[in-house]
Amino acid sequence: MTGTGIVSVYAIFADAEEAERITTAVVEERLAACANILGPCRSVYRWQGKVERAAETASIFKARADKAEALVARIAELHSYEVPAIVVWPIDKALPAYRDWVKAEG
Repeated sequence: MTGTGIVSVYAIFADAEEAERITTAVVEERLAACANILGPCRSVYRWQGKVERAAETASIFKARADKAEALVARIAELHSYEVPAIVVWPIDKALPAYRDWVKAEG
């Protein structure tokens, strides 16, 4: 458990449509309190021995720490990538009212 009991989960999606679809699903399912769908980004990565480039869309989800594992699993289940980038960032400090809201909603 983190110091605040909440986490951010960062994930990359193939495009804005996929980000919107998955973000909506996990918020509706109460696995996350909310998420920010960020603007398009360019990714450079090694995949199957080759350097690849892609236009992708990132999202940052806010959730209770005790739901992080289920949130990561659900994003992966709904994701189009074989190996999606999904990571959990613990939140050490947060505005108490915001922390309480995330815990109540997510």
